[in-house]
Amino acid sequence: MGCGRRVVDGAELIGMLLLMLCLNMLMLDSPLLIWLIYMALLKICMGFSSIEFVVSVHQSYWNSLTKWVPPPVKMTSSYVRDSINVSRKRMDVDSLDMLQFHWWDYSNTGYIDALKHLTDLKNEGKIKTVALTNFDTERLQIILENEIPVVSNQVQHSIVDMRPQQRMAELCQLTGVKLITYGTVMGGLLSEKFLDTNINIPFAGPAINTPSLQKYKRMVDAWGGWGLFQGLLRTLKQVATKHGVSISTVAVKYVLDQSAVAGSMVGVRLGLSDHIRDTNAIFSLVLDEEDVNSIKEAAGKGKDLLKVIGDCGDEYRRA
Repeated sequence: MGCGRRVVDGAELIGMLLLMLCLNMLMLDSPLLIWLIYMALLKICMGFSSIEFVVSVHQSYWNSLTKWVPPPVKMTSSYVRDSINVSRKRMDVDSLDMLQFHWWDYSNTGYIDALKHLTDLKNEGKIKTVALTNFDTERLQIILENEIPVVSNQVQHSIVDMRPQQRMAELCQLTGVKLITYGTVMGGLLSEKFLDTNINIPFAGPAINTPSLQKYKRMVDAWGGWGLFQGLLRTLKQVATKHGVSISTVAVKYVLDQSAVAGSMVGVRLGLSDHIRDTNAIFSLVLDEEDVNSIKEAAGKGKDLLKVIGDCGDEYRRA
């Protein structure tokens, strides 16, 4: 595995490692895949232009991707074309293997124009696949009705946050769009580190001291609170002990087994945690009916986040 040129635009960046594995599987219509490592160095929380990576799995083969989050300006053909040409030039490629597109404001329907122009570029061979990030079911359906050939939608999905399975998965099953999940181990909350802890007592438990942990702690609060979450962790620990794996391995495998899920991204913190052993264990783990039922029962004690937060991506668009 090698890593090539990296070009980053804007104030913040997301590292993506092994994304090409997902891309290759999607393009070849291959079976279930997993993204081994996802480097979430900083979150996207403001408008900026793009994040670009070139990464390789094999020395002789390179993949290029860019995540494009345009500002809310008029999406003309020339604007979109010029933006993508910048990416192609910076990565020194004739064609982007994947472009992941995000749009903040649904009241501005310019996202349809942007995606149509991206489709034109795809037809010209300048982009191989067009994908989405954090779109909801309603907008995904609109996009597909406009005959825009998106291959995947990257959404938050975990045992606590099962929203993608309530509406979006059915549409994906009907149309062939795949779900790429993040937040699957909730920034590390779904792990032994937080089992049997009371974070309400200062210094009594591990600190919620990263933006990712703080974000997913809010999800736990919305779902049912820390006490209920401890019950879920205990259930996951029982399943993990039964199979000789970790809680996080069970958490990722459970989501990978859900409808329309093609891959899951697991975060790392360089120099602090890499999760290689836990991630490798996912390949051989098989959850049986007893495991699945016990996890469903524990997770079902929490609130329906679709009713609390809204559909996929709505957590970023609420006032």
